[in-house]
Amino acid sequence: VQLQASGGGLVQAGGSLRLSCAASGRTRSSYAMGWFRQAPGKEREFVVAISGNGGTTSYADSVKGRFTISRDNANDTVYLQMNSLKPEDTAVYFCAALWSRYSGSIYLQPRDYDYWGQGTLVTVSS
Repeated sequence: VQLQASGGGLVQAGGSLRLSCAASGRTRSSYAMGWFRQAPGKEREFVVAISGNGGTTSYADSVKGRFTISRDNANDTVYLQMNSLKPEDTAVYFCAALWSRYSGSIYLQPRDYDYWGQGTLVTVSS
């Protein structure tokens, strides 16, 4: 499975961006997906996860109410809508995937994931 993340860019505080993560290869809807981010000098941190069937999601407290994850299994794409962006959201955002036999399960740790995209840079100016 290959993951291609896109949609990053420069935005002012309070603005919005939508990230996309397109999967290719031996994709199946049972792949759980997640977004993580890494700011300069910091460890990679969890942002949001979604189950294979899209019915279960989990958000980091720092993004709750501002970010929304969704998936289009017909097109093997996961989206991250980011609203009310803050300078502290500045980071490289990575999408990740893993196959799970449990289509309703979500995974919050980077070590759980088998496949990673190349990352897309989000910069929020104050």
